[in-house]
Amino acid sequence: MSRDGSDDLVRDVDDLREVLGVVAEKVPGLLRGLRDVLYSTEAAEGMAGAVATFYKKLVDAGIPREDAMDMARGYMINLRDLMRGKGIDLGGVVRRERERESSCDE
Repeated sequence: MSRDGSDDLVRDVDDLREVLGVVAEKVPGLLRGLRDVLYSTEAAEGMAGAVATFYKKLVDAGIPREDAMDMARGYMINLRDLMRGKGIDLGGVVRRERERESSCDE
């Protein structure tokens, strides 16, 4: 081992390279899976049911229909917009992954 710690540095760099390789391999698949869960038919049906129930409960409680509709619209927050606010764009990640896959097929 050298006195200046270069062996440790090389080992640390190799460890980091290995970790980043695993991250690069796994993260796109995880994001695709998350996208599929959030934007699936089942997720859409669940959100529609939740919004409809929320609206109906408001109207049943005596809230005017127009106000209940505004409140229901506010209730139906678009998760994609929330994630973009945090700098996460699932569509962009998946789009880049698809482009990469299609370029490999050519």
